[in-house]
Amino acid sequence: MEVLGIWMLVALTVLLLLGSPVALAIGATALFFGWFQFGLDIFKLLPLRIWGLMTNLTLIAVPLFVFMGLVLERSGIADELLDTMSRIFGRLRGGLAISVVLVGALLAASTGIVGGIMVTMGLLALPAMLRHKYPPELASGTICAAGTLGQLIPPSIVLIVLGDVMGVSVADLFAAAFLPGLLLVALYVLYIIVIGVLKPAAAPAASDLGELSMGELLWKILRALVPPGALIAGVLGSIFFGIATPTESAAVGALGALLLCLFYRRFSWKMLKESMLSTMRLTSMVFLVVIGASAFGLVFGLGGREMVKSWLLNIPGDQMGFIIATMILIFLLGIFFEFLEISLIAVPLLVAPAQQLGIDLTWYAVLIAMNLQTAFLSPPVGASLFFLRSVAPPGVTMGHIFKGVIPFMILQLVGVAILIFFPQIALWLPKLR
Repeated sequence: MEVLGIWMLVALTVLLLLGSPVALAIGATALFFGWFQFGLDIFKLLPLRIWGLMTNLTLIAVPLFVFMGLVLERSGIADELLDTMSRIFGRLRGGLAISVVLVGALLAASTGIVGGIMVTMGLLALPAMLRHKYPPELASGTICAAGTLGQLIPPSIVLIVLGDVMGVSVADLFAAAFLPGLLLVALYVLYIIVIGVLKPAAAPAASDLGELSMGELLWKILRALVPPGALIAGVLGSIFFGIATPTESAAVGALGALLLCLFYRRFSWKMLKESMLSTMRLTSMVFLVVIGASAFGLVFGLGGREMVKSWLLNIPGDQMGFIIATMILIFLLGIFFEFLEISLIAVPLLVAPAQQLGIDLTWYAVLIAMNLQTAFLSPPVGASLFFLRSVAPPGVTMGHIFKGVIPFMILQLVGVAILIFFPQIALWLPKLR
C-alpha cells in the first residue's frame, strides 16, 4: 500500500510536468492505480464523494466570487483606480510603482481574479511605467506581485478551497488573511521606496500627469475609491461581523458588481453574457480538478496517507520543524505546480499531522496561502508571468519578467517568516469576531 502511494505521486508529477491537463492527469492516475490495485469496485464510493462536493454550500461561493470578479474586470474600476492613485502618488520617487501595488490590493479585495488583474494592469500600467523610464524588470516585477495579491487578500478563491480542504471556517480564514495581505502590501511599498532612495533613476517621479484643481482631484478620488470601497465593505464586512456567510456575501458581491458596472456606465448585455460564459468555464475547470482530486484521495488514502503522516510526524523539531519543512515543500511545489493541484493533493496530507502537533489550522492555512502566491510568481511556470508577457510591449522579454519577480518572491518569503514568528498577525481579527 505504501509503495502504491509513492508510485501514484511519481506518476502524477510526471504527467503534470509533461503538460497534461490537471483534471485529466489527477483523474487518470486515480483510475489506473485504483483499478490496478483494487479493481473497479473501489470507485463505487466515488459518486457519494462527488455528490458531497457538488452540494457543499461553501464551494457555491466559488462561481459567485468568480462572476463578481469578471464583471468588475469589465466595469472600468481598474482604469479609475490606477489614474487616481497615479495622481496621488505619481510625483513621489517610485510613485507609479506604489500606485500599482495599492491598486493591485484594492482590485484583489474587490475582484480577486488574478488573470484579469494581470492583463488589465499590464495593458494600463506597464506602458506608463516604461514611458517614465522605469527599468522593465522593476515594472514587470511590481505588476506581477501586485496582481497576485488576490491569492491572499479576501475574497480569495484560494482561501475558499483551503477552508474546505482543511475543515476551517472560510469566514475565519478571510478575517485571518486580511492583515497578512496588508503586510505583503507594506513590504512591497517599502521595497519600492528603498529602490527610489538608493537608485533614483530606477524609480523616477512622474512629471506629465496634468494639473487638476483640488475640487477636481477630490471628486476623482471619491468616484474611484468610494464605490469599490463600499463593495469591499459590504462583502467582507458582512462576513467579518457574522451578518452573512461567505456564500451569501458572494451573492451580495455579484449583485454589487453589476451595480458598479451600471455606475461606471460599462454595463451591456454582451458584457453580462461574456462574464457568465467565462464564469461557467472557470468554475467547470475548478470543479473538474476537485472531482479528480477526490478520486485521487480515495485511492491514495488507502495506505499512502498514513505513510505521509508518519514521515511528517518524524521531522525533527516538533511544531517548528514541521512548519519550516512543510513551508519549504510548498515553496518548491509552487515553482512547478499551480495552487489548485497543491491545495487539493498536497495540503490534505498535511492536515492530520498539523492537528496532532497542536498547530492552529486557521493560522497554518494563511501561511500556506501566503506561500502559495509563489505558485503564481515562480519561474518558469508561474501563471502571472505569462499573463503579463501576453500583453507586454515587444521590448519586455521573459528574461526581464523572470528577473523582476525574484525580489518580490523573496519579500513573500520574508512575509511568511514574519507570520511564523508572529502568529497574532493572522489570529487577532478572527478572535474579535
